[in-house]
Amino acid sequence: MRHPLFLLTFVLTCLQPVAAQRYRLAIDHESGIYAKGETATVRCHATDTGADSLLVRVHYNDKVGREFRLPPMEGDFTVLTQALDSTCAVKVEVTPQGGRTEAIGYVVAPEGFRAGYDEPADLMAYWDNQKRQLKALPMQVKTTALQVPEQYAGRYICQDVEINCLGPAPVRAYMAKPVKAKKRSLPIIILCRAAGVSGNWCRCQVGECVRNAAMANGALSLDINAHGMLNGQDDDYYRMLENGLLRNYFDHNAADRETYYFRGMYLRLLRAIEFMTRQPEWDGKRIIVIGESQGGGQAVAAAGLDNRVSAVVLNVPALQDLGGARVGRRSGWPQPIEGHPQLSDAMLDATLPYFDGALLIRHSRAEIYCEMGLIDTTCPPSSIWASLNGAKGKKTINCVPFRTHAWPSGDIAPYWREHYLHPREAFIEDYLK
Repeated sequence: MRHPLFLLTFVLTCLQPVAAQRYRLAIDHESGIYAKGETATVRCHATDTGADSLLVRVHYNDKVGREFRLPPMEGDFTVLTQALDSTCAVKVEVTPQGGRTEAIGYVVAPEGFRAGYDEPADLMAYWDNQKRQLKALPMQVKTTALQVPEQYAGRYICQDVEINCLGPAPVRAYMAKPVKAKKRSLPIIILCRAAGVSGNWCRCQVGECVRNAAMANGALSLDINAHGMLNGQDDDYYRMLENGLLRNYFDHNAADRETYYFRGMYLRLLRAIEFMTRQPEWDGKRIIVIGESQGGGQAVAAAGLDNRVSAVVLNVPALQDLGGARVGRRSGWPQPIEGHPQLSDAMLDATLPYFDGALLIRHSRAEIYCEMGLIDTTCPPSSIWASLNGAKGKKTINCVPFRTHAWPSGDIAPYWREHYLHPREAFIEDYLK
């Protein structure tokens, strides 16, 4: 699906000489999407190259399929022209001798990507059983009032919330809302955190939670940390967890669906949704879950496991197509098959499908807004398309040909902010009105 906000200026921008970057790559379709048999052309603008020759590597579904050298060139020239007759994610890399690699990506017939795993016959029965156990546990909630940023004082409140959950950890989050909201007047917005333990992006933030509550006409805002760890602690606490109890947490118990780490993470999210829907201000209709990377994976799980979730905003989502390696592709983060060579196929295959977003999303009709990077190897585009192709809800899909897993930086950052970040923010605002 090509997004209407793509402009021809993308190609023109990519082909402008930039002193700090000697090579700039561009493709002839701004969207990065091609049909089967359609010719794709990758071009380069080179400046101040000296006597450099260029090493070109072409990756097909994250595996190097072609490698060749080009002689030293300056100005605009063609790097690659090819047409493929099958579904594929392509990444083209250009590396000068002793220089920095530049890359761009595209996808061919992405509607053809399918999940590597077949759906287990008892997928939803497994989760229905988990939810019954969760519901049988009487909800106990502890709250602590927090100081909100000065510009929100008197108009919004924020609390540190702890909610008991099936082990191994409780839900710990920040919740914010307008002070004078009427009953059944507000949507719910839930922010799920990206992978990691000690980084600022992994921790709940009062300011961000309250800003979300202040969006549009106001919202019930929840900022949930993925691990059930304490909020608002000093850096030493998070580093201790990162190097101790939560070290490589994403690898924990991958051969046991009853103790696999992501079971607890998904259950905490379901418990949090239940808590939020009990708030008298909820309008009874709208729940939007937002997440980047691991947070995007949680958002998909939330939609697949709770049909009250009405929309999700996914930014380079992880935990999609965990079985991609079974069909010759790179799996979505955390690449559990690739990362557990010591575990047998049978052991992994008995666990991973139950946590695979590409299977869970089939059970949701939530509206989806998704951004992916076409040179992202952490959450490869094939894994995300394999998930989105099984979704039933309305979809807005933005492919970013020049994006890795991280937010774009440097010369291309302003273009990305204008044509990808700002539309995503506008979608959220519009949905909450």
